Amino acid sequence: MSLVVQKYGGSSVATPERMKAVAARVVRTRKEGHEIIVVVSAPGDTTDELIALARQITAEPDEREMDVLLATGEQQSIALLAIAIKDLGFDAISFTGPQVGIITDEGD
Repeated sequence: MSLVVQKYGGSSVATPERMKAVAARVVRTRKEGHEIIVVVSAPGDTTDELIALARQITAEPDEREMDVLLATGEQQSIALLAIAIKDLGFDAISFTGPQVGIITDEGD
C-alpha cells in the first residue's frame, strides 16, 4: 500500500458537483488500496473575495489577521470534502495545516 497525496485547486472544489467529483476520486484511490492525504484550496474565488473584503476596511491589512482570514477559505473546503467523502461511505476527517504540524513562513 502506498501513500498518495492529491492536491486540488479552487476551481476543482468551487461547486457542490465538483466537490462531489473530487470526493469520488479520493474514494476511488482509497478503494485501490492506497493511504491518501488530500490538500484542497479555498473554493473558487473565495480567496480573492476575502482579500477584497479586507481591503475595503483598510489598504494595508495586518498580515497575521490576513493569514487567519484567508485560512477560512481552506477550512470551508476541507470540511465540505470530508462531508462528501463520508456521504460516500468512507471515513474522513479534516485538518488544518497547523493541526498536522505544517508551519509556513514567507520563504526566500
